[in-house]
Amino acid sequence: MAEGSNATTTGVPRTGLPARAVGTRCVLRGEPRLGAVAAAFTLAQLVLVRPDLGLGWDETVYVSQVSGHVPAAYFSAPRSRGISLLAAPVASWSDSTVLLRIYLAVLSGLALYLALRVWRDHFEPAVLALAGALFASLWVTLFYGSQAMPNYWVAIGALACVGCFLRARANARDRAAWWGVFAGAALMAWMRPMDAVYVVLPLLALSLRRPRLLAVPVAGLVAGAGEWVIEAYTSYGGLARRLSAASAIQGGLGWHLAVLDQLRSLGGRTLCRPCTGSAPNPAVTLWWFALPLLAVLGAVVAVRARRALPVLLPGACAVTAAVPYLFLIGYAAPRFLLPAYALLALPVAHGLVHLVTAPAHRTGRTVAAGLVAAGLAGHVAVQYVVLEHTVHSSAVSRADWARTAADLHRLGVRSPCLLSGYDAVPVAFAAGCGSAQTAGHDASTTVAGLTRAARRTSFAVLAPAGGRPPAYARAWPEERAGVLRAYLAPGARQGR
Repeated sequence: MAEGSNATTTGVPRTGLPARAVGTRCVLRGEPRLGAVAAAFTLAQLVLVRPDLGLGWDETVYVSQVSGHVPAAYFSAPRSRGISLLAAPVASWSDSTVLLRIYLAVLSGLALYLALRVWRDHFEPAVLALAGALFASLWVTLFYGSQAMPNYWVAIGALACVGCFLRARANARDRAAWWGVFAGAALMAWMRPMDAVYVVLPLLALSLRRPRLLAVPVAGLVAGAGEWVIEAYTSYGGLARRLSAASAIQGGLGWHLAVLDQLRSLGGRTLCRPCTGSAPNPAVTLWWFALPLLAVLGAVVAVRARRALPVLLPGACAVTAAVPYLFLIGYAAPRFLLPAYALLALPVAHGLVHLVTAPAHRTGRTVAAGLVAAGLAGHVAVQYVVLEHTVHSSAVSRADWARTAADLHRLGVRSPCLLSGYDAVPVAFAAGCGSAQTAGHDASTTVAGLTRAARRTSFAVLAPAGGRPPAYARAWPEERAGVLRAYLAPGARQGR
């Protein structure tokens, strides 16, 4: 570690050129590659993930907070408003999902380019371009890049923060790097405060003897999480109570071995709770097992070249980012590990480039390049298959919500209106209604409150086919609404 640190601070990379010369070469030769990767990432999202794909459950919660067209859904304790504000420039004046998807796809591509560019003084252009392509080609990255969800943006913040930290550590006069550390930490905390804390733990450990280097990421965390903390006192009864409620919603933070759950989710399950069933085909999960091995290879190569820190630090931050989702919660969603994947892409790319360039003879390099290219081609093909399956299954459920909303309109449930019960949150967003629940993670009212609301506004309770409505709605007229059953309050047909 000390050797890697000294090599970085002196600015003499493996090429033997000064840091400024390496940076200039990367600007001239490497950044067009990064731009191509970012542009391909944006284009792939628009082509492979349908821009007209309806909003998911969590997306409806986030977007409703800033929408000018629907009432805000209940905002539970673990959530943070960063992604809502990021979507606000479009969602606040337009209800077009297509426009929102295009906006987020373009923004995510630009953000990936900027986050990779931060590392140009630490990695060769080929390594950076490959790292970006590896991360951008994962089905989970492609699926969530254009969604109003926070996890991709935590990954971008992590890449930028760690890269700028290395630059600031090597050159204290690099003002842009200091601001990058602050902005990266703030972006992560703005999106998911607890994720941000886990990511920066290795940075804080390296900064214990350098107060300024310690203070900047801490200041970024405080700035990004400030609104979340203030809201804890204004809406949740204090910070301790909000943290407790957030833990309860996630099943209670503690020792939970979720590694197998994450493995099962790799087949395209966007939420694995409860996570039952068998693991996907080994061809789908092979990359997940290769990822840590290739990262270790990249780290070994960097240590031998006495350039350890730029490779070891993102690897360490990836580990701390992954720990809570592998060992501390009792369910899985593949998006949770996006920050770890983004950070691990750097040492993995470093290892892969070494495999291609290490053989002494030209024939050996050609064979190695062919094998690596074939492996990457197979990997991308598998990711495409899983992505197609995920997009299709997501489109089916979101179309069901839209049909239910259309049938509710036909039955007279129109804005201003209120829904409760099964799938009420996403259906309410599609119907332009508010939603309220008396139990579960989104409990925000009481039975008495709902019955009072039923006398003032158009109100319906939803239940799955074969399910039973709550006691207060069992005498209400029952109608079919899409794949669900709707129990209409006596005044629900007022808009018909």
